[in-house]
Amino acid sequence: MKIVAVYSTKGGVGKTTAAVNLAWEASQDFRVLLWDLDPQGAATYLLQVKPKLKGGAEALVDGSTRVRAAIRSTTYGHLDLLPADASYRELDVVLDHAKDSTGRIRRVLERVADDYDVVILDCPPGAGLVAENAVLAADLVVVPLVPSPLSLRSLEQVADFVDSSPTRSPVLGFLSMVDRRKAVHRNAVVQLPRAHESVSNIVVPSTVVIERMGSERAPVGLYAPHSEAAHSYSELWVRIQSTVKARRRKSKR
Repeated sequence: MKIVAVYSTKGGVGKTTAAVNLAWEASQDFRVLLWDLDPQGAATYLLQVKPKLKGGAEALVDGSTRVRAAIRSTTYGHLDLLPADASYRELDVVLDHAKDSTGRIRRVLERVADDYDVVILDCPPGAGLVAENAVLAADLVVVPLVPSPLSLRSLEQVADFVDSSPTRSPVLGFLSMVDRRKAVHRNAVVQLPRAHESVSNIVVPSTVVIERMGSERAPVGLYAPHSEAAHSYSELWVRIQSTVKARRRKSKR
């Protein structure tokens, strides 16, 4: 089972949008679990799953709630969701009081290692214990970068955060919410991949097609399969797959 954390220290960069679309892309060939770790529960909403976790995040972390019982199926074959609810607001505190506080997410996922080929973690922004857990568990950390002067800073913050983790997982950045009408965005598309080997040349545009996810409550690849955005997420998943070397073990349901 390969674990991919979609993470940024900065909010509002298209992180959840990427996590949902990457999970759907991966589910075309693999058994996939998307874990919504963000208390806002946007991924849970987009995948039309009820935001309810029996016993809350604490029960899941300490093992009182069986992880298989907490996982919900989605309307998409081979894509399941571990939903977020309001209790995730206290997840950093829960982890802080837990034994092995930085390894709890990895331990939860070990319980379902035989059930899934790929796990996508939709991480909350910031650099708390949830992010530390996710980075420690991940085989790859994927970072959406809005093309602005602060994007490089957020990439450096993630890189420093990952370097402080014992696993030091590779980092893969991609440009998100790109508006090619803006000179600063066009320059970033050219310059950032050249200047930083961890930044790919994959560009996800700022487009109404992605904005429609909120009303469609579906991955872009379903309702706009020929759009630039859909092709970008598909290309990004191919890059991720080749990096983590995910293996096809998909079984029929």
